[in-house]
Amino acid sequence: MRVYLDNCSLQRPLDDKSQVRIALEAEAMLGIMALHQQGVLEIVHSDALRFEIDRTPDLQRKVFAAELLKDAAAYVAFSPQIVARAKELEQEGIKPLDALHVACAEHGNVYCFCTCDDRLMKRLKVIASITIAIVTPLELIQEVLP
Repeated sequence: MRVYLDNCSLQRPLDDKSQVRIALEAEAMLGIMALHQQGVLEIVHSDALRFEIDRTPDLQRKVFAAELLKDAAAYVAFSPQIVARAKELEQEGIKPLDALHVACAEHGNVYCFCTCDDRLMKRLKVIASITIAIVTPLELIQEVLP
């Protein structure tokens, strides 16, 4: 199963786990990473992720994300089609960088786009033209585990 993890989901294991939801999502992401290493999940990397990770000021977070993504099954580079699709998503109220992530995910032929961003998730789930599943780390891990 091919998946696209946005930066907030990639970084979730490094977040403050004092809130139950964050702790559960962090554990789910560690499980997702383990399933990726076992070959059960294929992670798709992109120019959008590289751009966002490169802007991360925290070196630990930068290295953590780079380590996970170094074994990505595929890499999606920006193209005119991706930029055009991102502009369509922006017209639907999606922020520009988030729109690029989703457009890259769609172009990468993934099963799902995984995020911890509630606002983004709500907006994406009502856009009829989106053809991939929009999930949280908890939803993804529940779907993959027997």
